[in-house]
Amino acid sequence: MTFVFSRAALLLLFLPLLASAQTPKSYSAADIALGLRKLNVLGSALYIAAHPDDENTRLIAYLANGRLLETGYLSCTRGDGGQNLVGPEIREGLGVIRTQELLAARRTDGGRQFFTRANDFGFSKTPEETFTIWDREQVLADMVWVIRQRRPDVLITRFSPQPSGTHGHHTASAQLALDAFDAAGDPKRFPEQLQYVQAWQPKRLFWNTSSFFIQPGQKFDATGKIVVDAGSYNALLGKSYGEIAATSRSQHKSQGFGSAATRGEAIEYLEPLKGEKAQKDLLEGVDLSWNRIKGGAPVGKLVSQAIKEFDPANPAASVAGLLKVREALLKAPDDGFWKKEKQEQVEQLIKACLGLYLEATAAEATTSPGQPVTVTVEAINRSAVPVTWVGTGLIAYQRDTTLNKPLVVNELNRVRLRFQVSSQVEASQPYWLRLPGTVGMYTVPEKLLVAESSSTALLGPVTGQRIVPAGGQKEPAALLINRQNLIGTPENPATAYVGCLLNVAGTPIFYSVPVQYKRTDPVEGELYRPLTVVPPVAVNIGGKAYVFADNQPKLVPVTVKAGRAGVRGTVALNLPPGWVAEPASLPFVLQNKEQEQTLEFRVRPTGTTESAGQLRAVATVDGQTYARGYQPIVYTHIPTQTLFPEAAAPLIKLDLKRKGNEIGYLMGAGDEVPDALRQIGYQVTTLKETDLTPANLRRFDAVLLGVRAYNTVNRLRFLQSVLLEYVQGGGNLIVQYTVNRGTVLPEIGPYPFKLSNDRVTVENAEVRFLKPQHPLLNTPNKITSRDFQGWVQEQGLYYPSQWDAKYQPIISSNDPGESPKDGAILVADYGKGHYIYTGLSFFRELPAGVPGAYRLLTNMISLGK
Repeated sequence: MTFVFSRAALLLLFLPLLASAQTPKSYSAADIALGLRKLNVLGSALYIAAHPDDENTRLIAYLANGRLLETGYLSCTRGDGGQNLVGPEIREGLGVIRTQELLAARRTDGGRQFFTRANDFGFSKTPEETFTIWDREQVLADMVWVIRQRRPDVLITRFSPQPSGTHGHHTASAQLALDAFDAAGDPKRFPEQLQYVQAWQPKRLFWNTSSFFIQPGQKFDATGKIVVDAGSYNALLGKSYGEIAATSRSQHKSQGFGSAATRGEAIEYLEPLKGEKAQKDLLEGVDLSWNRIKGGAPVGKLVSQAIKEFDPANPAASVAGLLKVREALLKAPDDGFWKKEKQEQVEQLIKACLGLYLEATAAEATTSPGQPVTVTVEAINRSAVPVTWVGTGLIAYQRDTTLNKPLVVNELNRVRLRFQVSSQVEASQPYWLRLPGTVGMYTVPEKLLVAESSSTALLGPVTGQRIVPAGGQKEPAALLINRQNLIGTPENPATAYVGCLLNVAGTPIFYSVPVQYKRTDPVEGELYRPLTVVPPVAVNIGGKAYVFADNQPKLVPVTVKAGRAGVRGTVALNLPPGWVAEPASLPFVLQNKEQEQTLEFRVRPTGTTESAGQLRAVATVDGQTYARGYQPIVYTHIPTQTLFPEAAAPLIKLDLKRKGNEIGYLMGAGDEVPDALRQIGYQVTTLKETDLTPANLRRFDAVLLGVRAYNTVNRLRFLQSVLLEYVQGGGNLIVQYTVNRGTVLPEIGPYPFKLSNDRVTVENAEVRFLKPQHPLLNTPNKITSRDFQGWVQEQGLYYPSQWDAKYQPIISSNDPGESPKDGAILVADYGKGHYIYTGLSFFRELPAGVPGAYRLLTNMISLGK
């Protein structure tokens, strides 16, 4: 038997598509009371900045929970160009982590999260430079799209549109907001969007300024600015907005932004930039009541009555009133935004008042195209309100399950369903990583196919269209989401959804539930992660880069991992001219799902000159080729994420000589430098803090400290004397970049030097040799200007700006129009050994296979040998 849902309910399906994998939300009576009050406010605000962690979480918490506005944060980028304090991921992997950290922050402070297609390509010193790398028109289009979707009454930027010595991305985000303020209301701008949304003109645009942005010696002037006390206390939540903000900001763990809670007055200043002037309040002249939509006045009266009659000891008593609100709302004309928005809110409040728990969990964490999935659906009504579970469905075979089962108070009900993932559905790669992009922009695909598993095919234009395979219903259909509806969204939709039709006190209501995987960890308890579609076989190459200092062959391990049971095929390496692999291919047989097999190839260069290229691994199964790996990102503060990177690695033939053999490496914030050094023949020992003893260190030809070690390894404050004793005895100590704030001790070298924010962001900026005869530039490898070609993202960062005369600066470079920066490499003789501080970005260059970075670091290690 097939059941049919109202079109109004179906249009709400798009919102759950954007939910993160997480524990199904539970609501306290205070949450419901706050939700009822928010139901009675029709106002929206959009905060705009450049990166994850740029947002003012206190102001967002205040707007969302104090002013009860629909509050969003639009981050131009996903923070891909930052550094990582929790692990080794950089670039795309870090962007995925920071995306999830933003989603966790929004779940905390009550906002919603949005993005543009802009790529965080690294630090930019001016907006002009930023716009040479970002496609300004594309980023503006994305910003306009989010504004037209969310219809904010006010826009708020974190940064000034005037250049002020901050990150170029920051200023660019504010300049784009100025343009978007006008463009969003102009139907001639980006007219292709208007088949989905209407043009929308916000009331006004502010800059969220403060004394933080004032230069030394200047005085902050509050004249003409809107003053907001965002430090007030929310009695329903039992917290001030400063306390909520601290928890929200502390979600940015990869950036080390754990924050202390603040209490008491916290003044925020809003400087008008565009739009109608306001005298005292940011929302002056905005009708926040139900009168702002046609036919809304009766709805507002019913909501006010529900608020007045709410009993926190018996939330279920409010269900009858909320059903009346819903009925009145459905009769109101469609205004293009608020009706849909408030219908979702009222239906979530009904669910909350019922204590209704709905969950759909898959039996396994992964599935593969064409494979069946078993899903357990749980439903429990924890109220005395009569609720009937009419039916639930997965449309894979055009078949729903009719139940007509009353949900008895506090009685758990389970239904098991099976569906088959369409063979058209691709692996669950984040949508912005599926196609090659540019340095400054991600490419969003024309369409995204996900498994269709709601209880209806009539999803309408909000989500796209249903795609039925040529074989008809012998194979399940897939749901197509077009590019425009992907843009701005923080993550992929869930792989599959279960539709549940309930009858609540005589009213049919449809709920869409994402299918997730759940497990119980003995330490962390219940953990949820998305149901992930994986390819039949994934191919992982064992190293980040393969660097040859001679023509001796290297073993290249390739691990194949089964996405389903019974996979067999062959693996081969694709190599550029001048390289050879033995054997040419190898067979594999994987009987069980998730089984792995590692195959080894011997690769060597055939020529004597330097060369560079890409090594690629390809598996062939049933005539189909697969050339992507499997990279889970697992941290307890975010749901497990899975990437499917290309199975490729840089292949480098170097003219490289080295001295010394044994290296000790103390990790800092996490990097892949040790593996890179092993590639060129060094024996690298990863050191623990307890390994830093005089007797142990003496065996190493050099000791390297990983990036930000002096920011993250607290015991270095007590072990510094041991490291300097090692140098005095003849060792080489190489310290990689350290952030100039938050060091664990005031002096990190044998002689004083002052760290700064100085950096060189133009990768191929001219490098001048200050000490051309210094051994570090001459032995065992002759360093030339060619060695600084082909660097990625930046030359270096956090250079010292002042130093004791006992340090020798070795090189100098600078970004266009800036003064020379001479602190990229400082060398000091100390006793019989050498202390080297370098801000050069070896942690980026070595995994990328940059030849000159290998030669230069080898010379540092070899110094004095």
